[in-house]
Amino acid sequence: MESPHSSLSRDNSHDSLSDAEKGLYDSTAELIAPHSFVYLGQKRKGLLDPHLLPNSPVHDGITPLSSVPNLALLRTASELRLPDAVVPKQTGWPVKPTPPKRKVSRWILFQLWFNTYRKLFTFVTLLNLTGIILAALGKFPYAVNHLGALVLGNLLCAILFRTEVWMRGMYLICIYGTKWWAPLPIKYAATSFLQHVGGIHSGCALSGASWLLFKVVDIIIYRAVQNPAVIVMGVVTNVFIIISVLSAFPWVRNTHHNIFEKHHRFVGWLGLAATWVFVVTGNVYDIKTGEWSTNAHSFLSAQELWFAVLMTAFVLAPWVTLREVPVEVEIPSPKVAVLKFKRGMQQGLLGRISRTSIMEYHAFGIISEGRKSDCHYMICGVQGDFTKTLVDNPPKSVWTRELKFAGVGNCSAMFKRGIRICTGTGIGAALSTCIQSPNWFLIWIGSDQEKTFGPTIAGLVHNNIEPERMILWDSKKRGGRPDTMQLLRDTWKSWGAEVIFITSNMQGNDEMMQGCLAEGMCAFGTLWDF
Repeated sequence: MESPHSSLSRDNSHDSLSDAEKGLYDSTAELIAPHSFVYLGQKRKGLLDPHLLPNSPVHDGITPLSSVPNLALLRTASELRLPDAVVPKQTGWPVKPTPPKRKVSRWILFQLWFNTYRKLFTFVTLLNLTGIILAALGKFPYAVNHLGALVLGNLLCAILFRTEVWMRGMYLICIYGTKWWAPLPIKYAATSFLQHVGGIHSGCALSGASWLLFKVVDIIIYRAVQNPAVIVMGVVTNVFIIISVLSAFPWVRNTHHNIFEKHHRFVGWLGLAATWVFVVTGNVYDIKTGEWSTNAHSFLSAQELWFAVLMTAFVLAPWVTLREVPVEVEIPSPKVAVLKFKRGMQQGLLGRISRTSIMEYHAFGIISEGRKSDCHYMICGVQGDFTKTLVDNPPKSVWTRELKFAGVGNCSAMFKRGIRICTGTGIGAALSTCIQSPNWFLIWIGSDQEKTFGPTIAGLVHNNIEPERMILWDSKKRGGRPDTMQLLRDTWKSWGAEVIFITSNMQGNDEMMQGCLAEGMCAFGTLWDF
């Protein structure tokens, strides 16, 4: 199952950048147009008042008011008193030099590496490993008598934390349970937990497979009193579950998405079916008498049965909402497809789409003006085979689950004021938050955004977000990418932000997360499940 925290689909591509993002990290400076606006951070003597200029910054979606980072029209090098080294001799227009690589302390790198995902994964696996060791030593009687319950309990938890119904409920509880009273540290902790619950999913899945292996070994050791059918189903179930778990390892899912999806989903379903047979046969066969029991009460009261029932219900729940829906596809450029669907959505949601009913689902951020809107959009940047076909052969309809899943952006409702910074197609996951909440500031860094993403997205930006709460940085016109940390520092102070949400490719995400942690600004970045 794809990560619910990424706005880009994970296609069959080894490149971390979509076509719409390529060029953002090019160090070659391009010429700045005479009437483009460049972020300076502070006012400088000699600059014209931007309010009196014939080309108002409002046309670029930026108003240089005192409450936001200042932007001004560049004149000459002498007026700016910039060193000659940063002025191209052929034009006289200053461009931003390539900044030196920021030195990051090992402590910051460790904090970002050992994030909440890995903490949850470590806690879950160590707790279960301790139980397995105690059971093997005969010091955990419950495990000895209820090995099946421990297997299915872990697998049920793994399923829950990747199920739309359960996670939407978790988001509602955390957001509205902390929104009005909780101090920021509690809100940060709740947001971090919701973003990284994949650690529980991975930890419980691996632990469930480990308990299952332990149970099968235990059955084989005492095979003299077991029915061969129970032993066979135990081995078969073990094989299916282990294959499903191994297919979700980072290297497989990141480099061979289709292989991951086929094995994790379909072999996982086979494992669920085999689990049912294993549970039924294991509970119906009485090892004391060596006969099949017909005691229905004993069977229905077994923990294993109800764990299996819940597992099946939560696996099937999202698929009940599966529909083939009409879609309008706009191709503003060869790099991007903009998909339009009916009905409005709340902010912070993502959706999975596919050309077929059960295969090759990819997750994208949802853009909507609100629940009462008549439509919502997805931006699909060309990154692999699936997204390329959206541009080359636009569909008239796609398959999707009507029940959408929440991304970390949904947590923006917890905070009074925040910053949403994104690059390229990351606008797909970021834009709804800033459209639907006047307390969120948008920073969008891209290359030739209006031409690349088209009039629909440009209209959504300019018609719904006031110029004084957004910065649109066109790296093509401005001669390269900005100093993102300077942008974030100044906006954080002037906007009075409590949190920053980042949606970018891996390089941009790492740079901003490291910088924000070093500056003491709380930020949540794009998550790549591992």
